Amino acid sequence: MKRLLKPFCLSLLGLTLTWAQPSPAQSFEGLDISQPKNKKKKKSSRKPRGGKKSGATQAPASDESESDAAADSSDSSAATNPPAAPAAPAAPVAPVAPPAEGTAAQPPSMGLDLTADTPPPTQTAPTMSFDAVDVSGKSGDRQRLDVAVSLFKNDEYDKAAMSAFEMLQDPKLAGLHMEARYVLAKALYRMGLYHSSLGEFSKILAVGPETKFFRTSLEWLFFISRKTKNESVILDELARHANQEFPDRFRSEFHYLLARYHFVRGKALDEVGRKEDADKSFNEVKRLVLLIPKTDVFYPRAKYLEGLAFFRFGNKAATASARRTDINTLGAIDSMKEVVRVTRNTAGLDAEQVSANQKLRELAFMQLGRTHYGMQQNRYALFYFNKVERGTSQWLESMFESSWANYRVGQYEQALGNLITLSSPFFREEYFPEAMILKAVIYYENCRYRESSLILQDFERTYLPVHDQLEIITKKQLDAAESYGVLADVQKKNKDGQEKGETDRILERILRLALTDQDLKKTNDSILELEGEMDAFSEKGDTFRYSELTKQLLEGLKTQRTALIEKAGMMAKGKLETELAALKQLLANGLRIKFETVTKEKEFLEEQLKAGGQVSIVKKYRYSVAVADDQLYWPYEGEYWRDELGTYQYTMTKGCVQRDSANRNIQQASGAN
Repeated sequence: MKRLLKPFCLSLLGLTLTWAQPSPAQSFEGLDISQPKNKKKKKSSRKPRGGKKSGATQAPASDESESDAAADSSDSSAATNPPAAPAAPAAPVAPVAPPAEGTAAQPPSMGLDLTADTPPPTQTAPTMSFDAVDVSGKSGDRQRLDVAVSLFKNDEYDKAAMSAFEMLQDPKLAGLHMEARYVLAKALYRMGLYHSSLGEFSKILAVGPETKFFRTSLEWLFFISRKTKNESVILDELARHANQEFPDRFRSEFHYLLARYHFVRGKALDEVGRKEDADKSFNEVKRLVLLIPKTDVFYPRAKYLEGLAFFRFGNKAATASARRTDINTLGAIDSMKEVVRVTRNTAGLDAEQVSANQKLRELAFMQLGRTHYGMQQNRYALFYFNKVERGTSQWLESMFESSWANYRVGQYEQALGNLITLSSPFFREEYFPEAMILKAVIYYENCRYRESSLILQDFERTYLPVHDQLEIITKKQLDAAESYGVLADVQKKNKDGQEKGETDRILERILRLALTDQDLKKTNDSILELEGEMDAFSEKGDTFRYSELTKQLLEGLKTQRTALIEKAGMMAKGKLETELAALKQLLANGLRIKFETVTKEKEFLEEQLKAGGQVSIVKKYRYSVAVADDQLYWPYEGEYWRDELGTYQYTMTKGCVQRDSANRNIQQASGAN
């Protein structure tokens, strides 16, 4: 997530601040909310096929228990399937004999039920015996397909996949290739090889709607999206078939995923300056959200996207008047408030859906706080930032951003208390360089010039090496893959537990910095997931592990990985360049503050000499240790307790003799914004 950079404008009379407006669009954080994952329920081979459930308000169907019975039977081009006969216990499968001379392979005539018997042909193939399936009276080609289906039904997915793959290698079986690929794709899914499965389903979809497996293959994309860490891997595939009619039980999910696709596309178009095309994509986001019923499980996620789309239009239309509120900004606020309302109710949701909604709720509070902060409504911003619960993924970010709002309204003690939490050893590796600048500014405003200078020295000692290392990396003119390689090397050292030197620790901080961009983080997760899937082949049996199928699948995964690395490398390079520019600006601001501090100290010493040492610019503030009945005043002596994090309030015991003048400077700074 891009943090707001607050450039400093300093004068000889004092320090004033000018504030930048929030980023044109929220970082993609929050859109990468984990999809609900359904636990696997093994389907009994003795259970007859059942019908599918429908309804726009239904939660995502279980891809483990209904993908064959419900998804397959939903194909409108398939004939009605009779209940499947109970399957015999699994047994070693005999080699398949070649078909008798003159016997023609029969095309499938029973829809998507690959286990149903076909009508006896005029000339029957020699009768063959398989323990797992009755193939008497079928052609030799159909027998081979039914063997693959039988293996799949008996949970022997690796054997089913290899059997289907062997059929695909035989050009004489071209008439059964589509069905064989469908079995292969499902078997790979059941083996946990989701990216490989996606590749096979994509080949089926590429044939077009004329194949009877087209609609059910589309449905399997939804199942895959719930299993992968980054559901955006299937967005492009779904977008290609946006004009297709989806079953009711997938319609809302499809509209949400398509809205997300247009949001990502609009954001990318904005970054390259194609504003008109970006407008069309963001308007499409708002249109698709209207198609999702309020009672649907995907409704809150869609409303969050809508709020970000409104915010983008409102930020784009902003004028020099920072207090101007247009209809898009109001629309963004209303959408985020709706997200907060609908995520309160947890009735009928499982634990994972409740967790996903909680994360979405926190993101909505953050966006509401940022929107009000950008409108100079600082106390409203504080209200929403304080709604983020302690210990959640957004908690530290909310404390940091609320510190700026507290500073704006003159609540220095609370702002410094938040910064104490951020600087605790528990969060030493977190990246908040601007926090030290804010701390120095607060001490400066209270005439504590010596402390302000010491804070700035600490800032330079901590972040100047990071700046230098970033500059070295960006000046190398690395290509996309090499830029990602810098981050990948750090991840590998962390994973292997290798000893790290000072440069490695700096690079580790840069890695953490880069991964604050949620788009990059999710792409990086997909790369790691692909690598994990490639490693998973080594855990399979030798027959499958060394098969030609595995060789081809690995080649496909390597191609996908290369494309993702190229994408991640471009994002990483852009992120590192952006953060380098931001860090340069912070270091420059630190120098300005230091210059202003030295000037003020010089003026004070001159006045003190003229007055014979009787002049002072600092006095003791009046303060009280009284607290609420449910609180206890406890002096801070440098120790940190985990349960105290987030509750600190720093007491300013001394400061400017003329405190009112400092407050006027703050008000002038806020008014300039």
